[in-house]
Parts: sequence; structure tokens; C-alpha cells
Amino acid sequence: MIVVKLGGSLVRENSNNLIYEEIARVSKMKKLVLVHGGGDEVTEIAKRLGHEQKFVTSASGIESRYTDWETMKIYAMVMTGLIAKRIELNLIKYNLKPFCITGLDGSIIIAKRKKRLLVKQGNKKLFIEGGYTGMIKKVDPAPLYVLLELGFLPIVSPIALGEEGEMLNVDSDRVASHIASSLKAESLILLTDVDGIYSGNEILDQLSLKNCEKLINEVGQGMKMKLIASIHALKNGVKKVIIANGNADDLNLVYPEVMKRKTIICNEP
Repeated sequence: MIVVKLGGSLVRENSNNLIYEEIARVSKMKKLVLVHGGGDEVTEIAKRLGHEQKFVTSASGIESRYTDWETMKIYAMVMTGLIAKRIELNLIKYNLKPFCITGLDGSIIIAKRKKRLLVKQGNKKLFIEGGYTGMIKKVDPAPLYVLLELGFLPIVSPIALGEEGEMLNVDSDRVASHIASSLKAESLILLTDVDGIYSGNEILDQLSLKNCEKLINEVGQGMKMKLIASIHALKNGVKKVIIANGNADDLNLVYPEVMKRKTIICNEP
């Protein structure tokens, strides 16, 4: 069992078909669940619709989208009605049976709404209304198992069911991590548009969980969320996490070790 997260840059309209070829190849050998991102496309379409997006920085230094209700509606529309369907159409070309769902469907992902956010504004920290972002509390993998047993390839959009019955925006890297943990996946593969985790000008080919935790404050925002997701996955039963470039010529989802440029994170022996 493999869980693959497709970064937003990899699933845009004119993205490289290599990644879909590789998914088709792998799906014949192993059960596979896809999770996708697409935040930049949400931002672009929200702007075209006249709803400028606001981003906030948490007290711990993590930047995220401020999701008011109008943004939540646009987010759901773009993620599920555009990006997921685009992925689905690309996979159908390879005679696969993709099945688009969200964490809302079948109550797969339950999250707690963040009703207040502690954010940094300049040198100050203050509380603001939380909007419609959520912290994942529980994942029920049963619907995913059913789809997999029936020969479908699940494509999961990062939307959760709130504890109070509301629709919530949840981080896609965290969604992939929680799903991988719940499915007891052998590996979680986070595909993005960079080659892995860098230390200076060098890619870290191998990384232990302990060193992964040390690096969190030394990497950029996008990679920080991937490290947080990786740590959660490894602490909850996933054997290894791979961070790699989905556009790489030697992309290999079954044997990522053979790729020239990637970062593999494992628990220490």
C-alpha cells in the first residue's frame, strides 16, 4: 500500500504526463491512494472571482490561508470540481478507474474547527476568529479500503467534516500523512516540484526521524509542512517517507531508492 501526495504544481492544466504514466504503472503492482494539493490555483481563481485571499502566520511561524466562508466555498469548488476531476481525466486515459472523494465523503476525515487563531502581526501576537480551517482528529479508512478492493484508485481532496457538521479546509500534506497512517501504508510519497530537502546546495539523500525534527526551523514554509507531515506519519506506523520531484525523469514510486535526487526519511534503526 502506497499513499502519494501530488503537489499543486504537478496537477495544473498543462502538467507533465510522466507522473500519470508512473501512477498507471504502479497501480498494477500495488494498491495506491492519491491525495492532491492545489492552493495556488485556489488563490488565482479566488482573485478572478473578486475575493482576494488572506494569509496569516501562526505563533509558531507557519503561514496558512485564512479560510472565511466565502473562501471555503471557492476552495471546495476548485479542489473537488476542477483539480480532482482534472487528475481523474488524466488517469482515465490509462484505463484506470479513479474515484474522486473528499474527507467529507463517508466521514473519512473528522477535524476540529480552529475557532480562534493565535497569529503574528509584526512584533505582536494576537487572537483572531478561526474561520473554517480544521485540525485533523480522526480518519476512518473503511471507505478507502472498499474502493481499493473494488479496483478503484481513490483521489482524495483535502476537505474534512467538522465535529459540528461543517465543511473545513485541512492541509493536504497532513491529510496524506493521516491517511497513510490509518491505512498502515508501507510508504508515503510527497511529490512536489523540487528534488528533495536541501542542506546548503546538497540534497539530503537519507534523513532520520530525529534529524528531520531538527530541520523544521531551517527550511522554507512549503517544506516545513512536509516535514511535519513526515514526522507524524513515521510516528504512526508508516515505514518511510519520500520527498521527491514529480517531474523527475527517473520518477519511481515503487523503488524510490533508485532515483538520483530525492530525500528518504526513516525511523532510526
